[in-house]
Amino acid sequence: MSTRPLESPIGDGKRKRVVVAMSGGVDSSVVAGILARSGHEVIGITLQLYDHGEAVGRKGSCCAGQDVEDARRVAQALSIPHYVLDYEKRFSDAVMQSFAESYVAGETPIPCVTCNQKIKFQDLLATARDLGADLLATGHYVQRGQGRDGATLLRGADAARDQSYFLFATTREQLESLWFPLGGMPKSDVRALAHDLGLLVAEKSDSQDICFVPKGRYSDVIERLKPGALQPGDIVHVDGRRLGRHDGIINYTIGQRRGLKIASADPLFVLRLDAKRNEVVVGPRAFLHTRTLVLRNVNWLGDGSLEEAVGGSGAEVFARIRSSQAPQPATVSLDQDGIVRVTLRYGEQGAAAGQACVLYADDSQEARVLGGGWIAEAVKADTMDALESPA
Repeated sequence: MSTRPLESPIGDGKRKRVVVAMSGGVDSSVVAGILARSGHEVIGITLQLYDHGEAVGRKGSCCAGQDVEDARRVAQALSIPHYVLDYEKRFSDAVMQSFAESYVAGETPIPCVTCNQKIKFQDLLATARDLGADLLATGHYVQRGQGRDGATLLRGADAARDQSYFLFATTREQLESLWFPLGGMPKSDVRALAHDLGLLVAEKSDSQDICFVPKGRYSDVIERLKPGALQPGDIVHVDGRRLGRHDGIINYTIGQRRGLKIASADPLFVLRLDAKRNEVVVGPRAFLHTRTLVLRNVNWLGDGSLEEAVGGSGAEVFARIRSSQAPQPATVSLDQDGIVRVTLRYGEQGAAAGQACVLYADDSQEARVLGGGWIAEAVKADTMDALESPA
């Protein structure tokens, strides 16, 4: 199923109109620079996504404050037109509210995926098309290839920078109009290019964490977006014992050990966040082990349809549920009710609803992305026996 990366669609000898999503960082600035230097008509667009006091000036933030100004200055140095679009309401409605609702529901959301899916590759791509652009180019470290059914998505060549995990929800149709010029390059070469182009952001630090969360305090943002979310409740052992009280399930994450503030002779970990009962369920580390994941809203990027690829016996793939981990062998299957399940060969510790599970054709560095979905349920050890027993 693997496909090789395509030669650049902007390197066919024809001058093209390309919109570049400029975040104000070194990556997107280099993309704008190399395309402009190649003689293409480049239009820089920066999205103003939020403006929340501390966040706009925090080191490692993006898409606000100083970053907008940096993008403007880079565009001026490159002599390309540059526009700042106010997407604050769209971002709040599509990304921030979704993030807060997911957290309140006891999930572990990944807003960067939602931002790519609903803002950059939906709203911004539509704007690029309205401007008559041939392509929308970004600074993501992924590659576009060509498969049987059209454009495909591949991992970035730089293992430390690969961002394919965050782009699994990109559709085939969107990929036809997208290009990722940095996908085949290591970060060191990108910074060298930034210096060669004379860009003022050549040594600028990369963005970190979630852009709209000042100082990493999730609960502060969620309480502001969802007033009343911090409701106290019980901390319950998986065997049913009441061990203590919590001050809101949004302050806990699956796999957490420290900060539980309960006495126990043995180490306890957060196993589940029960939003309906407002309970934090804890237990031994072994109960965090997951082998089966139930997915929702699956986006399939492999050849043909998911049904064709999986068939009756399932399909062998490689899967990962965290961007920092290596894909592991897995089987993806589809039952008669249309439910997609992924069975991990070695299992995983601490998988949680709301995370993404991304599927690959193999475990090579430039492997093809077959798609992925959001984890609706991670079958933990405390429920495994009940699920395997006959009804």
